[in-house]
Amino acid sequence: MSIRSCDLEPSGPFPAGVTVRHPRPSDHAVLQGALTDWWGGQGGEAGAQQRRLLLPRLFLQHFSETSFFVERAPEGASGSVSEDGAAGEVALRAFLIGFLSQTDPETAYIHFVAVHPEEQRSGLGSALYRRFFDVARGHGRSRVRAITSPANRNSIAYHTRMGFRIEPGDRTEDGVGVHTDYDGPGLDRVSFVREL
Repeated sequence: MSIRSCDLEPSGPFPAGVTVRHPRPSDHAVLQGALTDWWGGQGGEAGAQQRRLLLPRLFLQHFSETSFFVERAPEGASGSVSEDGAAGEVALRAFLIGFLSQTDPETAYIHFVAVHPEEQRSGLGSALYRRFFDVARGHGRSRVRAITSPANRNSIAYHTRMGFRIEPGDRTEDGVGVHTDYDGPGLDRVSFVREL
């Protein structure tokens, strides 16, 4: 099932003044910039590099139809986008990178979501999740999965508010199930699932 471009018009839960579209491979530099800038230096250059490594270009090449960019034009701007992302053009304000599991035909997976610091609490994140849930349902998926770091308490609280259930882990940390070494030695994760 393909997603029609008309399905991406900002309506319903998206705030006024934004556009929603699928990312393109040419957006990779903008995405990498967001992964560096939006965290306010958290983790220094090593932290920024870890975030950038989580989103190689392949996500924009092979999972575009289930991923979304939210953009906003500066006041008085034409709203056009240049190939090099010149100043004064439409600015990335939020994104969601997700895909449909090839292994489990019931599952869709949210790999990475972020909202520009100035747009947090504006409803963009929740709108992106709901858009992804709709796409997953449209492809016959009945559940969505995601993970986060046990240290990311804001993410854990947010996913819980969005209706995700924390899956039991091999240990509990501050009342939360944690999967030890989930992504490799020392890379513990909290695993979420949400039924659609």
